[in-house]
Amino acid sequence: MVEDNEIKATVSPFAVRPGELKVFDGKDGYVSMNQIVHRINIGHINDLHFAIMELVNEFEFITSRQLLQMLEWKGIEVGSQDKLNMKLEQLVKTKILTRYYFDSEDGKGIYRIYCLEKMGKYLLNSRNIESNWQPTDNTKPVPMIKKRLAGNQTMIAYLRKVKAFDSYMPKPAFTAKMAGKTFKASGGSVTLTKNNKSIQFVFEVIRREEDWEKKLVDKMKLYKDFYDNYQVGDSGYMQLPQLILICEDEKHMAETFKNIVMNQVEIAKIKLYFTTDLRQNEETLAKTLVEFKLDEETKKYKMENIEVKLLGI
Repeated sequence: MVEDNEIKATVSPFAVRPGELKVFDGKDGYVSMNQIVHRINIGHINDLHFAIMELVNEFEFITSRQLLQMLEWKGIEVGSQDKLNMKLEQLVKTKILTRYYFDSEDGKGIYRIYCLEKMGKYLLNSRNIESNWQPTDNTKPVPMIKKRLAGNQTMIAYLRKVKAFDSYMPKPAFTAKMAGKTFKASGGSVTLTKNNKSIQFVFEVIRREEDWEKKLVDKMKLYKDFYDNYQVGDSGYMQLPQLILICEDEKHMAETFKNIVMNQVEIAKIKLYFTTDLRQNEETLAKTLVEFKLDEETKKYKMENIEVKLLGI
């Protein structure tokens, strides 16, 4: 597998492209549960297949590369990306998983996205593994899926590259008290622990989708509600988590910050940090966060890279 820091991409694979469509790449037709049970009984579907199913269920949408990284981190022997792809093909053919790719004016995407199918949910439930999957989950639009994939990549980067990494949560929920709404962070969260002290990083993924500026403001209003009215223990947090916005590229960080300031949805209780998809490919994450600081002389904001030693290897 090519290491993150060897990837030479200049545009994030999880950036939204004009006219992009999600294309079905799974299996049509019918597969009975009896056929699947037979394949399990003769060993064609084994514990590795179930480990893959669990991860797909946990993350909802995931690429084969992300799956390989997660399996390796869990200490599950796969062998190679090609061998994992063979296992995934078996799961797609038996309609336990299904698969999509993205197609746009720039051509087909270079990766496939995997998600659960009905048979996968049944099999996980048979092992007392909770799955809230429903068929409509697979109809989610391209930007929503790409937010999930970008969030996956960031959480995986933290668990692989940050020594203080403790745990992750793909879909952390928050309550905006004044609005009376529960909402989820689109990019997940991680807990970092050092010297018995913990801090949570919450990731919100911003994509240049249609009306993205309005959607950003609406989401920031919910975060602002949560932070402004926070009390110890709210949404399961014993202290204020650190919010980090994951943008498509360097320019997008500035666009996002400007939109937040102009619409007065800054959060007073925390510093707001930014990063991009491609920054997660760095060998160490210690210098991957950005803060916008006001220059007292020019009265203009300036983007500054900050060093967070806690994010070191």
